[in-house]
Amino acid sequence: MKSIQTRFLPYESTIFTVGMWPVCWLMFSPDRPSGPTLPIIDVHVHAMRVSPGFALEMCPWFLKDMPGSDPSQPARALGAVFSGGCVDPLQPAKSDQEMQAAVLETMERLNMTIVAYGDAQILHKWQKAAPNRVIPGIGVSSPSDMSVQAFSDSMSSGFYKVMGEVAPQYKGLSPSDMSLDPYFAIAEKMNIPVGIHMGTGGNGMANLTQASYRASMGRPFLLEDVLARHPKLKIWVMHAGYPMIDEMIGLMGANAYVYVDLAGFIWSYPQAEIHAYLKRLVQAGFGKRILYGTDFMIWPKLFEASISVIENADYLSFDQKRDILFNNAVRFFRLDASKFK
Repeated sequence: MKSIQTRFLPYESTIFTVGMWPVCWLMFSPDRPSGPTLPIIDVHVHAMRVSPGFALEMCPWFLKDMPGSDPSQPARALGAVFSGGCVDPLQPAKSDQEMQAAVLETMERLNMTIVAYGDAQILHKWQKAAPNRVIPGIGVSSPSDMSVQAFSDSMSSGFYKVMGEVAPQYKGLSPSDMSLDPYFAIAEKMNIPVGIHMGTGGNGMANLTQASYRASMGRPFLLEDVLARHPKLKIWVMHAGYPMIDEMIGLMGANAYVYVDLAGFIWSYPQAEIHAYLKRLVQAGFGKRILYGTDFMIWPKLFEASISVIENADYLSFDQKRDILFNNAVRFFRLDASKFK
């Protein structure tokens, strides 16, 4: 771990620093006002069961050097993919109980609220333990996931507040595929925000891990038809459509209610690449339509590592950081800012 003195350096100097230093930066950043910890909303959290086969340590920004692969050679083990040579890799939770305790503690310490989706039992446990900090969501990526009636009943129950994560790209489907249209119609009618996976799925997704995945189905312009059919539907594009920045900017310019989150690529791709993409969105004038999201899975310290990317962006003003970390989500999800201390 690097010395705590690195906390004031620009992001290029902190690429391989992980561990506890982001918390210190959040506490002592010179442009952060004194007083209570300012609230954060993470719009992209997976409530998932801990799987022993996936409980591996991970170096953030591990895709900084894509492997040179050959189909005649065995695919790299997942542990080798996640290892990036960092001195302080993030450790996974070892059980569902450890995960819940870590998530609850982090939310309280960082004054953080999360939009979460995934395993229904896990999600209900988290929400019961922290009802004011967990906003539950439910995703449908194809009709085989859930019938239209079941989806309508779930949204009418009052428990779920968000439709997400919707990920037809992993099934080789366009988000405007008509099989999904009845679900979007329900979301529009009920004023339910919708989070749709668009963009990268990681290195080798199509030919190594999920054969139905299609990179072309992550093009932001594929959302145009569903937006035209449902003009009052509020959509946020997960992963900001990375790496298709031109289409993302074009879509946001044409559709005033489209927002993006920074989840996933904020901790997996090289930091210089992350900042170039984020800076382009801000330069294009969309600073008030960018949402902070982690794509949190099993590593409790991933929250701090991801937040540090925003806090260390020296091209963002304090107000722009607050928009990304909190204000934009309050507006998008129609929350009451006065309820966040």
